[in-house]
Amino acid sequence: MRRVVITGAGSVSALGNEWADMESSLRAGQNKVRALSEWDAIEGLNTRLGAPVDFVAPKYPRKKLRSMGRVSVMAVYATEQALNMAGLTDDPVLSNGATGVSYGSCIGTPGDVPALSKIITQNTTDELTASTYLRTMTHTATVNIGMFFGMTGRIIPTASACTSGSQGIGYAYEAIKYGMQDVMVAGGAEEFHVTPVAVFDTLFATSTRNDQPELTPRPFDKDRDGLVIGEGACSLILEDYEHARARGATILGEVVGYGTNSDGAHVTEPKAETMGRAMELALNDAGLDAGAIGYVNAHGTATAKGDIAESQATCAVLGEGTPISSLKSYIGHTLGACGSLEAWISLQMMRSGWFAPTINLQTPDPECAPLDYLTGSGREIECEFVMSNNFAFGGVNTSLILKRLDS
Repeated sequence: MRRVVITGAGSVSALGNEWADMESSLRAGQNKVRALSEWDAIEGLNTRLGAPVDFVAPKYPRKKLRSMGRVSVMAVYATEQALNMAGLTDDPVLSNGATGVSYGSCIGTPGDVPALSKIITQNTTDELTASTYLRTMTHTATVNIGMFFGMTGRIIPTASACTSGSQGIGYAYEAIKYGMQDVMVAGGAEEFHVTPVAVFDTLFATSTRNDQPELTPRPFDKDRDGLVIGEGACSLILEDYEHARARGATILGEVVGYGTNSDGAHVTEPKAETMGRAMELALNDAGLDAGAIGYVNAHGTATAKGDIAESQATCAVLGEGTPISSLKSYIGHTLGACGSLEAWISLQMMRSGWFAPTINLQTPDPECAPLDYLTGSGREIECEFVMSNNFAFGGVNTSLILKRLDS
């Protein structure tokens, strides 16, 4: 089995697209949530909160943009930055079958769905184009990345809701570890739209602190009132260690463990036992004891059942006092992007020796397990391994373990 390293990364984030900007925003404790008055006209919608990204699409060739909605453009942009960082932009490895794509999003581009709906609701195809489905399909970001850069390896779409990005990394890691590919583009993306917001709102899972957007979401806090939806994209270049060394690549870190499973019990109610088992699978895969984990990036959505179950699972596997925080307190829940964005930021925080706190966490919910919830100005921690966890609708659980490995 082969070692799998990270040689490039690119992102689109409300915190910024470059790590220097992202770190600056994190250290300043800047919440990127804002109130959206344009939703006032939507009957039945309770929340007005979101964390959209100020992203201007590059001037890519029109022919290549035909099959891409916003989610795909963000994914392609993040991948372009990642390939540049890895030094692989013009490398033959992209087109010789040795490079694949493992990438996810929840729903493609929602803005194109009405054209499909009108076929049923109004008996007309007047808004339908040859590219409508291509922009709405759940694997739109995955295939558009492959086509844009001419990649001819395996395509692994990971449309698993909030674990899409982390499964994208996990399955890419396994593809390289077991010798199926030499290089993989891995990650996830999601574009901001009111439809997923309304879905969570219907479940009474969204924050309605509409007049105080800077004070929400509040993961693990006793006064939390729900999640906030955001958007973004993050692409990582995963590579066989020997392949990276042979070409003199800069190595940013190593993926050493991955665990995934399902609750097999309920579509929307998390189960602490199987969440914990996913973490154990990752530890076993990495050959590590629980004590080796220096920090946990929590899924931390700020929902009552989610926070409690996750904290209990984390405590049961890693023990009381484990340092933990949630990046969703800054940028909201980026859905298909969160697993990759949060893993990348966690690796960078480990490389810098400083970990961001959960902002707006003032009083931990007494029903949450007794973990070391990072607050205030964050924490300087020197460690070799971090764990990044995500849990999705459908009872899909993932756990990634990343190792600090500077080349």
